[in-house]
Amino acid sequence: MTGRSLNTTVFAKPVNDASPPSPPSPSRFAPKPAWLKVRAPGGETYNQLKGTFRQLDLHTVCEEARCPNVGECWSEGTATIMLLGDTCTRGCRFCAVTTGNPRGAVDSREPEHVARAIARLGLQYVVITMVDRDDLLDGGATHVAKTVTRLHELRPDILIETLLGDFDGHTDYIDIAIDGRPDVYAHNIEVVRRLQRSIRDVRCSYEKSLMVLKRAKERDAKMITKSSIMVGIGETDDEVLETLQDLRDVGVDLVTLGQYLRPTPKHVAVDRYVDPDAFARYADAANRMGFAYVASAPLVRSSYKAAEVFVRSILRPGDTHGADALLKERLAEAQAAAARIDEAAGGGPRTTSELAARATATLVPASSLVRRVAT
Repeated sequence: MTGRSLNTTVFAKPVNDASPPSPPSPSRFAPKPAWLKVRAPGGETYNQLKGTFRQLDLHTVCEEARCPNVGECWSEGTATIMLLGDTCTRGCRFCAVTTGNPRGAVDSREPEHVARAIARLGLQYVVITMVDRDDLLDGGATHVAKTVTRLHELRPDILIETLLGDFDGHTDYIDIAIDGRPDVYAHNIEVVRRLQRSIRDVRCSYEKSLMVLKRAKERDAKMITKSSIMVGIGETDDEVLETLQDLRDVGVDLVTLGQYLRPTPKHVAVDRYVDPDAFARYADAANRMGFAYVASAPLVRSSYKAAEVFVRSILRPGDTHGADALLKERLAEAQAAAARIDEAAGGGPRTTSELAARATATLVPASSLVRRVAT
């Protein structure tokens, strides 16, 4: 991809031509623009799911990352579940997840427990994600694949997206995750090429991320692939367009763009607040590049309204009314299926696996999965 000239048809009217000069970086204490303010989440569906997540001991990225869209997504039957603990072996400067060495700690019962727990929820679309686990021999790929496979067995109706890391570029690990047959395979490129070294962990790279997304298509030509870009972190508009084109060139189908927001003062500062009109121009350019669906707005995150994105881009493209009806129909079917499974389970864990997984509060070491590091 390096050195490739931009498509002048797609970029006939660069975003920069229509944008005013970038304002100075906002102060840490400066108020956020009005378009970044949202109502606190609530409502019957939201509160019901929140209570159920706690009961089933499921951890959602939606809550831990304080996603501003949690109310919208949950009400539409979409949630993001994290596997393999909350300690990441990498340390990106934009991410608030704890960095450390999990030392190969794995709960081998988690795939069964999580699959059964999710099956009992009224979700029509679930995003399964994980921290980077460079301490595991396969980076956690088998663990994720087992979870996806088991969930599909329990709930054939549910759509599953996996949002995973780069597995340090090991194509055999990527293949294991793809062979679990998620409906969407997502990997975030995060930032433009120039900012990779200063924003992402040194083990990540722009080229490696493109390779992962390209590999997903090579392994399964029908696999729907997805990626996400953060803006307002030091990039230029032209660099955003270049990144979009690079993603499309490796066959990415779905793309999201959203405003970077600094999680703590220890993380990289916000460079600028990108206004909604600029996001609209990004979307227009991306649509002309041929993406099946583009979600581009200040509060959009990588898993933003994922069920709606899938239905409108894959199941009912170009059919607004049909997509609306199908979303409601799928949500009703998901709630009914979950109710049947929950009723069969008697409202509590039914199997020995579930009981054991619910009883343990720590991860168990699996020495056979540990990547041995010389000391």
